[in-house]
Amino acid sequence: MPRKQAKRIGLAIVGAGRVGLIRAELAARHPQVDWIGLAETNPERGEIVREKCGADFVTTDFRELLARPEVNAVVVATDEHLHVDPVVFAAGRALPMLIEKPLATDLTESAQTLDAVENSGVDAVIGYTQRFRRRWLVAKEKVRAGALGEVTMVTTRAFMNRLVAIDNYRRSDNRAEVTPMVISGTHALDIVMWLMEGKQPVEVYARSVNKALGPTWQGVDGTAYTIAFDDGALYHGVISWALPEIWPGAVYSLEVGAVGTEGVLTIDDTHRDVVLATNLIQAEGYAPDRRRHVDFLTSYPVGDMALGELRGPMREETNSWLNRVSLGVPTQHATAREGHNRLMLTKAIDLSARLGRALPLPLTPADEARALSQAKR
Repeated sequence: MPRKQAKRIGLAIVGAGRVGLIRAELAARHPQVDWIGLAETNPERGEIVREKCGADFVTTDFRELLARPEVNAVVVATDEHLHVDPVVFAAGRALPMLIEKPLATDLTESAQTLDAVENSGVDAVIGYTQRFRRRWLVAKEKVRAGALGEVTMVTTRAFMNRLVAIDNYRRSDNRAEVTPMVISGTHALDIVMWLMEGKQPVEVYARSVNKALGPTWQGVDGTAYTIAFDDGALYHGVISWALPEIWPGAVYSLEVGAVGTEGVLTIDDTHRDVVLATNLIQAEGYAPDRRRHVDFLTSYPVGDMALGELRGPMREETNSWLNRVSLGVPTQHATAREGHNRLMLTKAIDLSARLGRALPLPLTPADEARALSQAKR
């Protein structure tokens, strides 16, 4: 089989925050990346990231960046509610994209964005980073190979430090769209839907609580939900991102159980196997609190800094996507359609919790608008 001619990459990164910086530094080391441009609304931050990754161009206007002739691939790493405009613009130029999840935070905008992507024929994938961890790849392979027989029931329990929630509420101008499901629960949901690939969800029932984050942040503490599938399979999940700041999980603590007709698969992803306790203030995790002196190490989903480099799934994911663009090799990234599906499911879960009743699936933007209108009467 002849070797493929590698495509040289001129990479545009829209959004130079935490994730944008990580992607930029990794791209700067990839052998096929010849040019990097940044778009960041905060000029000072843009200059900081430019210096760290050696970018060739920086601007505050993503349109200026995406119009550059050097650009033939795009990372969209803005805040979650700001994905739509750069994705649609990049789709208009038929540029392959890696888009941080979710595709959008509004269901109508997500559907419109998906249409723009699919009508352009562009290769756009969503940053569900957990698909690049060894444990989930092994789980996917065992389910795919039939080790469980027919999967009949899956359960997940996700616990998160409330520092994540507070950070998201501070950055958002529409807190109604910042929920534990849309922002964080979507990771566990994607893993489960990936494991149950081919099954069609037909109904969801959910409930939420808001006693910890509600009074100060007008937010949701956590949500419990059950999704029924067309073949009778069930998925029950729980997520809370309202655990106190001193909770030692730096970010994510997850337990998964999948039961089939011939087997069972359990996965402890709580990170309680590597525990650090110290008198010194820790810098581990998402946004460390000065009161934290104990940490479950490796619970930051993107990976960990070790010996001066990021190690873990975001490194694997970024390099894999760059190889996808350069060599055309297949990868396990979530597609844009899967990204829209995950947002639809999280929106349906949140809406069911708000209305206090089961909802049929799939949920369309018209269904959502109609239900919300009826709820206000």
